[in-house]
Amino acid sequence: MFIVDAHEDIAWNALALGRDYSRSALEIRAEEAARDVPPNNGRATLGLPQWLAGRIGIICATIFVEPARNGSADMDPHTYRTQAEAHVMAQLQLDYYHRFADEHAQVRLVHNQRDLQAVAASWQQPEPDAHCVGFVLLMEGADPIREPREAEYWAEQGVRIIAPAWSSTRYAGGTGQPGPLTRAGVALLDVMADQQLMLDISHLSDEGVAQALDIYPGVLLASHTNPRAIAALQYPERALSDTHIVRLAERDGVIGVVPYNRFLKSAWTVADGKAVVPVGRVAEAADYISQLTGSCTHVGIGSDFDGGFGADSIPDPLDTVADLAQVGPALRALGYSAADEKNVLQGNWLRLLQRGLPA
Repeated sequence: MFIVDAHEDIAWNALALGRDYSRSALEIRAEEAARDVPPNNGRATLGLPQWLAGRIGIICATIFVEPARNGSADMDPHTYRTQAEAHVMAQLQLDYYHRFADEHAQVRLVHNQRDLQAVAASWQQPEPDAHCVGFVLLMEGADPIREPREAEYWAEQGVRIIAPAWSSTRYAGGTGQPGPLTRAGVALLDVMADQQLMLDISHLSDEGVAQALDIYPGVLLASHTNPRAIAALQYPERALSDTHIVRLAERDGVIGVVPYNRFLKSAWTVADGKAVVPVGRVAEAADYISQLTGSCTHVGIGSDFDGGFGADSIPDPLDTVADLAQVGPALRALGYSAADEKNVLQGNWLRLLQRGLPA
């Protein structure tokens, strides 16, 4: 079995922090310890050796740029002030993914069903060198789309999933800056539906989630969002309400549980240490969704690794992305079957991608 991780921030880290993800996460940590790297993002958890060793076969790899108004320009020089700037920076990240796949034989961009099947088949091969990591491109925050019709261009370039918001964009309110879908946001969803793009409701405010569930006819998902009930957050709308979890499941959507301690334990800080949030807490979040929806067919993993936090902020004893398989035994400890474990770690996301990717 290989694992599907529905959210990893790869290109941003490569371009903003200079992380070479062809190397081990441990090598990246050692290299960063010797130079002046902003500490806010934490110690690296990603790297090609970890993806292969941990059998992380499919990754929804993000295109993410941050608005300068959020005040992070000192840490992130790749912030934008206009949609034109967002477009240019997103294009650089798209180019990064194409270059990374071109330069590494065990990395493949997943544009369609054939690509997905080829990646899955590679993990059936006994030789580790035959295994392949597939990147499904996910745009997190839609401001790089300068006007709704331009979603067609990004679809042509290989983007397959779009999340309209991170913080607020011209298309929707988002984390810390709530609000509904705008008129342009509704128009964007119309174009996305025409292009058969998947809609990621992560980071949308409650109003935007409700609208998306009401009007979007295509495939819906929450790539990296936990149940609101399991931990109090600074911005409660960063997590899904029970009502929205049930409604997303009714649309056959999947929710990626985030193994980030602040999303798993109320008021957790790095000073509390990892040990107070064991990996079993990830399984408990998955169990909460399963109990609410009546089955475990609507929950997966969306690690958000290297997405503003690092190894010191993920559950014990996880250290890198190679350790995600430990969620499986934690699920078994709660009484889930081997088939359930496979669905959460792989099958549910594969089912969604099989519906959402073009032929």
